[in-house]
Amino acid sequence: MKRPKDETLSIRTTADIKQLLRMAAEKEHRSIASMMEVLILNYAQKNGFTADAQPADGVKKGSDGTH
Repeated sequence: MKRPKDETLSIRTTADIKQLLRMAAEKEHRSIASMMEVLILNYAQKNGFTADAQPADGVKKGSDGTH
């Protein structure tokens, strides 16, 4: 069952990073948004993160969830 996508994420990055993301997405036949999700989920799995986990000690979150 698919989870509803009810959050928006906007980032600013360099043209080089955007091009690398575009290239990765094309190679995987994905959209850029889908590629971002795959990269983030792979990183989280590799590092033992779960969505319900609390931030590590010493990491303060802003009111919008940023550091």
